[in-house]
Amino acid sequence: MQKSSSIYIAGPRGLVGSNLMRLFKERGFTNIIAPTRSELELLDQRAVERFFETERPEYVIVSAAKVGGILFNNQYQADFLYENVALAANVIHAAHRSGVKKLLFLGSSCIYPRQATQPIREDSLLSGPLEPTNEGYALAKIVGLKLCEKYRQQYGCNFISAMPTNLYGPGDNFHPDHSHVIPGMMRRFHEAKISSAPQVTIWGSGSPMREFLFITDLVEALLALMERYEEAGTINVGTGVDVSISELAALMREVVGFEGQIVYDRSKPDGMMRKVLDVSRINAMGWNARVSLREGLERTYAWALETGALAS
Repeated sequence: MQKSSSIYIAGPRGLVGSNLMRLFKERGFTNIIAPTRSELELLDQRAVERFFETERPEYVIVSAAKVGGILFNNQYQADFLYENVALAANVIHAAHRSGVKKLLFLGSSCIYPRQATQPIREDSLLSGPLEPTNEGYALAKIVGLKLCEKYRQQYGCNFISAMPTNLYGPGDNFHPDHSHVIPGMMRRFHEAKISSAPQVTIWGSGSPMREFLFITDLVEALLALMERYEEAGTINVGTGVDVSISELAALMREVVGFEGQIVYDRSKPDGMMRKVLDVSRINAMGWNARVSLREGLERTYAWALETGALAS
């Protein structure tokens, strides 16, 4: 990519998209195309086709998606499946028709089977049943990456996909019902702190192991993939290190400064008991995650306090 190349970022206001915008501007890219949902509805196939016909972006990064936490995913599986499949199909097909030079589709580590061998290698895909609580979202992401593979196979499109682990950082969604693990937990600890509550309740048993990647590390990886990765198969992006939810909660209590107790609501689902990615392939390209979990949590909490993200 040249600094003047036209680059379309789908989903510019989300966690990934907003940080991609910042990184590209910092690196001197001058022709970023980033319509918001009110300006371009990605579920509208005709609108997407008109956009590509008019703007003719050279490069595309698909970071837009309908996302949510474990309970939200489980309750609205049809919505997650339909909207994410439609979005991916509309953008990828229009990119092919308009002759995009390269497209990067952003997936999710939930595409891998529930019982996949840990750390999870890319070739584990479709080797077993998915985690039931977010099967709809996972299936949609699998469709997206397979569309990239098939358009490459049939038409020679330079379409690639990347599978990041659990993401967090400045720009995240702190909604009390729709947020992911870290922002949801951070909100509960923060609210308990300011209300002097005696305890914070964490969903599940605290035993599941999860891997977390700070958003600045992720967008650096995506830029590297756009510049250097040309393979048909997907590639994992993560730290390769996991922690238990109980360890995360203890660290979160320290970062936020909450002095009460932590209790676990075992009536809530745990999801997969362990999920950590094998990141040897992207490490071999020269990319490695640099931000520790503690540093990432501290930076995220500082940002949330500064911007008022925890007050809404």
